[in-house]
Formats: sequence, C-alpha cells, structure tokens
Amino acid sequence: MSQSQSSRRPRSMYPPAKPVNAAADGQKMRSIIAEDPDWSLALVPFLTTLCLQHIINHFEENPILDQLMPNYKAYVLQRLPASLPLTVTANLISDESYWKRCCEVRWRLCDVSTYDNSWKRMFFERHLESIIELFIPDATDTKTVLDLVPLCQNYVKHLNVSQLLPPIKEPPRFDEDDSSDCASDMGSEGPSMDHFDFRILLDKLPNLEELNVVYGVKGCGMNFEWNLFEFTFRDCESLAKALNSCKTLQVFRIHHSKVDDEKCCMLVSQLLDHPSLQELDFSHNHISDRGARAIGKLLNRSQLKRLVICNNQIRGSGAQALAHALARNATLTSLNLRLNRIGDEGGQALAQALMKNKTLVNLHLGGNNMTEPTAVALSQALVENWTLKSLNLSNNRLGVDGGKLLEEGMSHNSSLVECDIRLTHVGQDSEYCITQALRANQIQAKIKHNYDPNAKV
Repeated sequence: MSQSQSSRRPRSMYPPAKPVNAAADGQKMRSIIAEDPDWSLALVPFLTTLCLQHIINHFEENPILDQLMPNYKAYVLQRLPASLPLTVTANLISDESYWKRCCEVRWRLCDVSTYDNSWKRMFFERHLESIIELFIPDATDTKTVLDLVPLCQNYVKHLNVSQLLPPIKEPPRFDEDDSSDCASDMGSEGPSMDHFDFRILLDKLPNLEELNVVYGVKGCGMNFEWNLFEFTFRDCESLAKALNSCKTLQVFRIHHSKVDDEKCCMLVSQLLDHPSLQELDFSHNHISDRGARAIGKLLNRSQLKRLVICNNQIRGSGAQALAHALARNATLTSLNLRLNRIGDEGGQALAQALMKNKTLVNLHLGGNNMTEPTAVALSQALVENWTLKSLNLSNNRLGVDGGKLLEEGMSHNSSLVECDIRLTHVGQDSEYCITQALRANQIQAKIKHNYDPNAKV
C-alpha cells in the first residue's frame, strides 16, 4: 500500500481513543506525589502543632508557658520532658501532672498521700533529702544545697534524712626523708565537719515543720566501720544551733544515733523555750538519768505534746525527774518510756505524777522491770486520774497480786479504754476483769462521742 493510500485510511480503522477519567488522572498524580503508599494529607501537622512542638523542643532556652492559651498550655505541659533543669521549672510550673511524671520517673514508690497529695512537694522534699544523704563533707560543694534553696524553700515541710555520710579519710602519707614528728604534725588536721552541717540549711526553710535524722550509713555491707555510725560532739553542736534557728519546727526526731547524756543536754539546751516544738523523739539512743533530767527541764519550759524516749538507759532517778516535771506539766498528751530501766522507783514516781497531771492521754511503760509496788501505785492513780485513756504495762512482772490491785483500780475508773497487760503474769481472772472494765469504758466513750461529736474519745 502506498503512502498516499495509508494517509487516506478511514478514521474508523484507528483504535478508539480512551475517554479522559479525572479519578484515574488523580490516582496517577497521587502515585507521582508520594512513593509511600501510606502517605496521606492527614499526616501533615497543623501549623499550631508545629509551633507548640518548637516551644517544647526549646523550652530550656526560652520557657514560654503562661502566655499560651489554656488548651495549648496543657498540650505543652503533657509533653515537656521530666529532665528539664529545676532552675527552669521550679518557679514556673505548678501543674501537678508534670510533677507527678517527674516523681514517677525518678522513684519507683510514690505515695503522695503522705505529702498532702502534692506531687510538687513530694519531688522537692525527696530531692533535697537525697542531696543531704549523699553529701560528703569537704568533698561535696555546699553550693549543691544552697543553689537549691531558692527553688524548694516554699515547698519543703518535712525532711526525713535516713543517712548522713562521714568525710573521706585518706591515709597519712609519710616521706622517707621526713621525721615521724613532722609527718604526724602534717596529718593532724582533720575534716572541717564530721557530717552535713544543718546550720547552712534549716534557717532558710521558712515552712519546715518536721525533721527526722539518723547519723549513720544505709547498706554499708562489707564496708562496715564504727565511724560510719558516729554522732560526734561537733555534729551535735551544729545540729543544736540549727534547731534553734528554725522557729517553725514542730517535730524533731533523732534515732539510732548514739545520743548520750552530754549530747542530749546540748540539744535540749537549744530547744528550751522553742516557740513551736510539739513533738520530740530521742528513741533508740544512749540517754540515761542525766539526759532524762535535762528533758524534764524541757517539759517545764516548752509546749511539748508528745515525748518519745523509748529504748534508752533511763533508770529510776531519771524517771523521777520526768515524773516531777509531768506533775506540773499542762501540755503533754503522750509519753513513751518503753524499753528503759526505770524499775519500781521510777514506776511509782510516774504513778504519783498521774494523780496531779490532767493532760496526759497515752502512757507507755512496757519493758521497764516494774513489779508489784508499781501496780499498787498505778491502782491508786487510776482511782484519781480521769484523763488517761491508754496505758501500756506489757512485759513487766506485775504478778498475780499486782493484777488484783489493777483490777481494783479499774473498777473505779471510767476514762481508760486501752490497757496492755500482756506478759505481766497478772493471772487470767484479773486479765478478764480488766478487759471487761475496759469494754464498759469503751461503750461509754462511744455513747459520749455520739452525743457530743466534738468530744475527744
């Protein structure tokens, strides 16, 4: 076929043209726009989201928060990292959900109920406690504590310091050319402090109400040394001055720290006439009669409501000094003398003080080597005392006759609702009668409480 014939071929001989399909063209364009088959326009973030993400990524350099609208502010707070410096977040962020994340990231157990349900308070109290517990004198810079004070001072109410580290003692170095006298002179200088000095901190915490401290090391394991558990005289002097400077302190506890009479007297001397102290706990120490006499003087010059001196070495004369102060005291409601050695001499003196005291509600005298003469005095006290509600006499050898005397005293008493006489050998009959008398008092107390809800049970 010639070229002229082919050019004159009818139009019907060519294959028909495909119709233009917009959807098909769009699909073809889609495949050109993105090679990812899962690509979608919905994945492109809004400009607002990009701006907020920029704020989050650069929050440390430029903390923008209060200028944002509430919904944008919540978005930023939910995504801020918990590792931001406290100098940025402490005084800027008050959102509890942020501080909850900070606490849960750092500590495995977080019971916010013990911190008035405030996550921010929990974080700063536990953070400050950890800094104090890891502070090494002459090795840790005091700026680590002082720089934190402006950030946490408004949130710290309680401090529970469960360990205090001693300074690192390096072995003395001796040169062969130096004489022994010169070498000993060079190594005579000791550390500036034996443990953390609370004087640099307590007066800078205007809301501090409670301080619990232990001068010892947790988990020392095979590295045990006695000097890891030593509360020195220099420590005591600095702690006493720090307590005196903290006028808001209401509760002070020092446990398992080998507080002896001399150190007890020094601490008490700085707590005399303290304006707000209400609870003092010297349990598990080495306090004997001289320290007890100092504490008795404190009872006459303070507003203490609770005193705990359990597991010490107080004997009869020390208990007599406490009893003399108790007879004139009008504020103390709880006294714990468990696990001392007051004997009948101290037990009788305390029983006589109960005849005059009108405020004490709880008295714990368990494990004090008391026998029948103390039961005689307590029986007489129960007849005249109408304020004591709880009495613990456990682990004392009161005997069967002592039990009968207590039974007689309980028959004339209507205020005592708890009386622990376990391991006292009082006899089953007396124990049963005393229990029945206590139940009758408990029923009367509940009736009185239902009639007057404001009454103390």
